[in-house]
Amino acid sequence: MSKKETPELNASSLADIAFLLLIFFLVATTMSTDTGLARMLPPMLPNNQDDAPPIKERNVFTVLLNFRNQLLVEGEWVDVSELKEKAKEFIANPADKDNLPEKSETEIPLIGTYPVSKGVISLQNDRGSQYQAYLQVQNELQAAYNELRDEFAKIKFHKSYEDCSDAEKDAIRKVYPQRISEAEPKNYKK
Repeated sequence: MSKKETPELNASSLADIAFLLLIFFLVATTMSTDTGLARMLPPMLPNNQDDAPPIKERNVFTVLLNFRNQLLVEGEWVDVSELKEKAKEFIANPADKDNLPEKSETEIPLIGTYPVSKGVISLQNDRGSQYQAYLQVQNELQAAYNELRDEFAKIKFHKSYEDCSDAEKDAIRKVYPQRISEAEPKNYKK
């Protein structure tokens, strides 16, 4: 009796096809990249100007994050959930309180002359604080600016900030400029 042999499949080109598919997917796919926090650095001071201009204490909103991930805001222990409202009050200073930032009349396209706050949020964290806690603080501060801008857009342009044109968004950003100063992290542990 003769045994029938099954014909072999020629697989020599299979490796070439697999290699071509691998190359195709490497070239055609996009890798998601992590992006950092969008922050605009202040302009550099000229070489002949060593001292920074003095900033009045009332124009600075101090936020400290310690190694236990606790927040000290303006000398008061605060939960991160309260930070956004405190920051909004500081940034907007709706009642023109003497202990909150000064305002200067500024000419803004599409809006006219408007009192713009001179306030700066100063954020400093401990080297031992957790990254997640740091991001929560950043998110709350960003949310404060976003909410103020959205509220202003609804009052002035009768639409949300996202629905505004680029020129309208630019004008709103001039009303509520994002001024967050981050100091070098320190070691507060002793």
